[in-house]
Amino acid sequence: MSPTTPPMSKSPRQPRIALVTGASKGLGRGIGFDFVVIDMEHGPVDMAMAEDMIRAAELSGTTPLIRVSHNTPHLILRALDSGAQGLHVPDVNTAEDATRAVQSSKYGPAGRRGLGGVRAAEYGLNAPLSEYVRAADEHTMVIAQIESKQSADNLDALLAIDGIDVYYLGPEDMSNSMGIPGQSKDPTVVKVVEDSIRKIASHGRVAGCIAADTAAARRYVELGARYIASHAVRFMANGSRQFLTEVKK
Repeated sequence: MSPTTPPMSKSPRQPRIALVTGASKGLGRGIGFDFVVIDMEHGPVDMAMAEDMIRAAELSGTTPLIRVSHNTPHLILRALDSGAQGLHVPDVNTAEDATRAVQSSKYGPAGRRGLGGVRAAEYGLNAPLSEYVRAADEHTMVIAQIESKQSADNLDALLAIDGIDVYYLGPEDMSNSMGIPGQSKDPTVVKVVEDSIRKIASHGRVAGCIAADTAAARRYVELGARYIASHAVRFMANGSRQFLTEVKK
């Protein structure tokens, strides 16, 4: 774990707010976001760029998380070894998928993550690897993306899996899986997303969601979500429009 960035609480009383970015390295710095999600699923980010972005987050005291492109052990391993303090994991539709995500993120005996003197462990130079293993297993966050009708239907089974820290709803992907892609505001999609957030919260687990705007973020928090993210591009676009409107008055 980074010596400069304290681990984020896995059981927040107040909502944690994030910036999702696939390009800019320093957007979270000084703005006040609790964490930044480096998007390797939809963003044009390779592992070298992600490691640079992690360094930038560490320097600003912002918790760096990575959204990997698939729920596979080698992608999860590389993301964590680079210094990410948690992972957004897609393709979590069944209890088996959730178990695989947890086992890929944890060292033995709880998991199957490979151990080496990597950047996240400060190359084994400043403390025994055994100490790093204990800290990593305690603090590394596993965020299961609930973004298909199948995952929503299987939510009870997913909530029973130990080691998942956040259950994160994706309305756009949910609309796609329900046969109405891009219609995340359709009442049928909204109901699945909102019912899922309520169920997660009612089980004492942490619910999260991507929020397109402040109204959506407030709504999700009212439903019980404690982990909210939004897009860097959206913020930049909104800020740019406001700037142009003000200048051109």
